[in-house]
Parts: sequence; C-alpha cells; structure tokens
Amino acid sequence: MSARRSVVLTEFGPPRVMSLTAGDLPEPAAGEAQIRQTAVGFNFIDVYQRKGAYPLPLPTGLGFEAAGLVEAVGSGVTGVAVGDRVAYMNAGVGAYADRRNVPADKLVVLPDMVSDEAAASLLFKGMTAQYLLRKTHAVRDGDLLLVHSAAGGVGQILTRWATALGATVIGTTGSPGKREAALAAGCKAVVDLNDADWPKAFLAATDGRKARVVYDAVGKDTLIPSLDCAAPFGLVVSYGAASGPAPAIEPELLNKKGCLFLTRPSVFPHNADAATFRSNAADLFDAIGRGHVRVDIGARFPLERVADAHEAAEARRVAGAILMIP
Repeated sequence: MSARRSVVLTEFGPPRVMSLTAGDLPEPAAGEAQIRQTAVGFNFIDVYQRKGAYPLPLPTGLGFEAAGLVEAVGSGVTGVAVGDRVAYMNAGVGAYADRRNVPADKLVVLPDMVSDEAAASLLFKGMTAQYLLRKTHAVRDGDLLLVHSAAGGVGQILTRWATALGATVIGTTGSPGKREAALAAGCKAVVDLNDADWPKAFLAATDGRKARVVYDAVGKDTLIPSLDCAAPFGLVVSYGAASGPAPAIEPELLNKKGCLFLTRPSVFPHNADAATFRSNAADLFDAIGRGHVRVDIGARFPLERVADAHEAAEARRVAGAILMIP
C-alpha cells in the first residue's frame, strides 16, 4: 500500500464541491503500473463533468491526463518499466491525484526532450490538435482556418502546428486581453467574439475569403455563425462546448450555407488502442522536437487548490495551459 491524495466529487456543482481526500493506494494489479504523478493537466471536459453536463457515476475522481514516474508494475506489464517517465490522457477519470494505478497500455514513455510539465500540459491538448490537423482534415499549405479560442490550451497548439504546416489561421478570443497570446501563437488576425458582428470582422480580416475549416471549441454561442465563415464545401468541426452544448442543426441549413460538412469528433476514439495512441503520440513528440508545438503554461496550482484552477478556467482568466502540481 502507498499513501495518496486524490480529488473526489460526491455531487455535481460549482468548483467548491470538489474535495481533496487522503487514503491508501493498493499495489498495481496485473497489467497496471503505479505512477507517482509530478504534474496533472487540466482540460475543459473536467468542468463539464464536475457540473454534471457530462454526468459521471458518483462518487468519482476527475481529470484525464498526468505525467510522472513509474514506481511499480503489476504482472504481465510490457512496454514500461520502473523508473520510466511516462504520461497518459485516456486512462479513465481520476488523474487529479498524487499517485495512481493505471493500465500500462494507456501509458506512453516520454522522450528526453519532453518534460513532465510539458507532457501534462500538452498530451491531451496536443493529441486533440493532432487528430484535428491530421485526421479530421489533413491540413495543407495554403489552407485558411478559423480557430475559435485561439489563446486557449488547444487553440494555441492548433494554431502553431497548423501555421507550421503552411496554413493561415484567423483566431477568435472571448477576451480582448488574450489577443496578444493568440497573435503570438501565429494567428494572422484575431477577432473578438464579444463583437456581435464577429463573422463580418472575420471576413474583413481575410478580404472576404472564407475558411476551408472552422475549428469550434465554443459551441452554443458560435456554431451557427461559424457556418457563415466556412467556404463552399468547407468543414465545420465542433469539438468542444465552452459556452454550452452546440445547437441542433437541420441538414438543409448546411446545404443553404454552401453544401458544408459538419462533424463532432473527440480525442478518445482516435486513440482507442495502445498502438494507435503511441503512434499518434510519436507524431506529437516529433512536432514538439521540430518546434512546431510548444507549451505555454498559463498557471500552476497546487492540488489542494483545484477549485481555484477551475474558477480561473471558467472565468477565462488564463491564457495557455493550466497545471496542477501534486
């Protein structure tokens, strides 16, 4: 048994419903590895689950991604060993902890060039950008992209990587204070979503050219107007719901807006087995090594201040990634 602290949710609600509890962690079972976690990542899906928008059976842990050191392995484990630095982003909820047993096939060994903090900041978000750029649409030189929330954790990675692939990115932000972060990530121009006529501002920034792909992580407030920003036969990708669930869309509307394509993908099906996950992670690590992707940590919070981390994220006070340090 090892001592551990973990965040537990016993009811859905505001950030203060989360509590940090102490207990014992058993030895890893067959096929598992025990990780002493050094950095825990925050993702907006954690907020949706805490609120009950994506309900989980209670009581539950929270969090999907972390990095740390393998301290023990159960029988039958291959691919990782005691002493390896590892990270994960699809081992089920419960990453908000200082120690955890996880299935070894959900782990990827970190190369020397990727620090623990970088992995915990980048893996979930970077793997999201990876499938959006490589699988949902294979971004090519000359593509014009509209990236909502371009100053956020995924938005900055998506913008930098897409720009490195030769695309032109127009970003949006929900706060004027985040404009510089979006520009620094590579946006050619940044549109303020507080402007009721933001689609017109987008078209003004592109001299009337519409986007080959619209990447929309905002949802409720932006999806319908986003259709007016997509080029004929263009693709609108709804992959998040920061403002609430995206509205239903009649298929005929897609026809009227230019024979558009609409999709709602997610990161987990794109990394459903160990081989695919590790291959996609290698692609991300290569992009990091080339300098196409880098971490911008906007804030670090001790694990006991998990509620503060959620409050800061919901208030959009942080540009870049949020980390929790056990």
